[in-house]
Amino acid sequence: MPRVKFDELPEDARVWVFPADRTLSASERKELLEAVDRFLDDWNAHGVPLRGGRDLRYDRFLVVGVDEASAPPSGCSIDALVRVFKEKEKEMAVGLLDRSPVWYREDGQIRTASRAEFGELSRRGAVGPATVVFDASVTRRAELEGGDWEKPASESWHARLL
Repeated sequence: MPRVKFDELPEDARVWVFPADRTLSASERKELLEAVDRFLDDWNAHGVPLRGGRDLRYDRFLVVGVDEASAPPSGCSIDALVRVFKEKEKEMAVGLLDRSPVWYREDGQIRTASRAEFGELSRRGAVGPATVVFDASVTRRAELEGGDWEKPASESWHARLL
């Protein structure tokens, strides 16, 4: 099945969030999106085409989704997707697969900190319960669009770091 626009995927579509460790330049965004589009055009699970789409948010978060109702992805097909990101990490010198940092918004900018650093920022009063955080562990499009991905730290697992 063809690659589709991300917003054409159903709300229960499986998603993966690939957070960049820095803001991507215009040329990097273009390069990354073209690579992912080429992959999605041929993405399949055991020879069965997958209906997938992608979206780039805030020049930092590449989200890939698949309509599991059309055909579920296999472990091998997911591994193939991750390989695309591993290759781009090397080529572009940007982290895309590490989900351990905390991504948060400060003064209109998206920042990254280790969990320990985020806790220290909290102790110093630089971040707090109202700080908007991003949860790269969401797995469904409905979670992404419904406020589970981007929300105040007090409403997220990030609250335990405050």
